[in-house]
Amino acid sequence: MLANYLIGLREGLEAALVVSILVAYLVKSERRHLLTRIWVGVALAVGVSLAFGALLTYGPSGLTFEAQEAIGGTLSIVAVCFVTWMIFWMARAARAMSGELRGQVDKAAEGNRWSLVLVAVLAVGREGLETALFLWAATKAGTREAAGSATPTWEPLLGAALGLATAVVIGYLLYRGAISINLSRFFTWTGYFLVLVAAGVLSYGVHDLQEAGILPGLDTIAFDVSDTIDPSTWYAVLLKGVFNFSPVTTVLEAVVWVLYVVPTLLLFIAGVRRRAATPPAAKPAPAPVAR
Repeated sequence: MLANYLIGLREGLEAALVVSILVAYLVKSERRHLLTRIWVGVALAVGVSLAFGALLTYGPSGLTFEAQEAIGGTLSIVAVCFVTWMIFWMARAARAMSGELRGQVDKAAEGNRWSLVLVAVLAVGREGLETALFLWAATKAGTREAAGSATPTWEPLLGAALGLATAVVIGYLLYRGAISINLSRFFTWTGYFLVLVAAGVLSYGVHDLQEAGILPGLDTIAFDVSDTIDPSTWYAVLLKGVFNFSPVTTVLEAVVWVLYVVPTLLLFIAGVRRRAATPPAAKPAPAPVAR
């Protein structure tokens, strides 16, 4: 539940920041009459994201077990790719997001009436589709085990909903000027955590492909601690819900987990240090006033 809360919070905060920047810029530039187009775009993006989530949830239900596992494993890997890209992109682009969005608004305002709607759909819809895909993969991973020990389906969804609700409140408070947070630091620390969450989803996706017969090694076990870690204990539920930890892990799952976490964290840390060592760009000196 905690992992899904942070996923909902992070992705929701990205979308909330985008919307708050768009709305604030239109208000400050005396173009309130264009706000309706922004909200239409947001509504369309939310609708598309919900429809995509429903398609992921109910689409494969009529397929064979092997086909469901093949689709689930493939989409889990795709979700990890999207989230990994998002982690690096947000850590790098948080500082410049406001300026880029304002430039898009200026161009769209000069175009036809659907230009601003498209800006909002693309800006918010990308976050919504990523959220739907990754939450589906994480929720499916959390319910892989037997019904008696698996996390109930509603818990990950509740965690994500609470995260999204928190993001909406933070976005509104930021728009109103009530609070100020260091976005670069926020996306950096959540990035570290989500790398580990994504690794668990990737490992689960590999297991799905093994059960579908696409990848080998389903019976080659790296470790089995099911006798030591009782799946019904609170810490087992926490490890499963947050990191998708499985007491019985195949060799291929373990290898893929390590091969993802080590280079991804090293690259992420290197990027964080590089940005920290780079001084902010100096503001240009004001032009001399002619007398």
